[in-house]
Amino acid sequence: MVNRDFGINYIKTRKKHTCYGMGIGIMVLDDAYPGFPGDVRNASGFGYPIQYQIAKGVDNYTLVWEQDKTPCRQPILDAAKSLENMGCRAIAAECGYFAYFQKDVAGYVDVPVFMSSLLQVPMIQQLIGPEKSVGIICAQKRFLTDTHLTNVGIDLNSKFHVAGAQDEYGCPQFDTLWDHERRPEIPESYYDESEKDMVRIAQEYVKQHPDIGAIMLECTGMQPFGRAVQRAVDLPVFSWGTLLDYANSVIAHRDYYGHV
Repeated sequence: MVNRDFGINYIKTRKKHTCYGMGIGIMVLDDAYPGFPGDVRNASGFGYPIQYQIAKGVDNYTLVWEQDKTPCRQPILDAAKSLENMGCRAIAAECGYFAYFQKDVAGYVDVPVFMSSLLQVPMIQQLIGPEKSVGIICAQKRFLTDTHLTNVGIDLNSKFHVAGAQDEYGCPQFDTLWDHERRPEIPESYYDESEKDMVRIAQEYVKQHPDIGAIMLECTGMQPFGRAVQRAVDLPVFSWGTLLDYANSVIAHRDYYGHV
């Protein structure tokens, strides 16, 4: 068994990076709640190195609910720079609503930046053709603004639909994690109930919009149920998980072994 990569024979300091062999640096909200494997804040679900950094003072309320997001900007930039200096090869975030700061962070660090799962929407539109729409399922539709969408390259006149899992279709298990008005003192959630809600939402959504050619799960807590959603609606499903897998493949390109 080969115990080292013989392509690595010489090393040198990369900029001001402190650690090496790092993967994706993910900034998380300054908010305590759990996540099932597959949720971005649960590192056990990913097969590559994850380094977390809390965006100090940026919680679910200030990032998503507050209209004035100016106070979030500097803590987010600080978290990104800290992850970069640590040695992370790419920067990501845990919530799709970090899309608001995609351009800010990308212009602040020197590594690739993936601030929102919604970055995938323009690509999905190219994959499914001009007659079909991308079905975006987000946590709360009322808080997803045009600024969020345009900052990740989504043409507001292009073909997509947006559904709010919590505020349009009802998803009590998500409310107990992220809705600061409804969640208990100790946030909690049940997997089986969450899965039932996500499947129900996706089925109703696709029925209402038969032109949907692919599903985009915006929220950090939705991708644990991506496979169940796909079985139910038989469509391509994109999520934070597909974006992070792609991000890792960009910064740590694999070798290919086979035969001819």
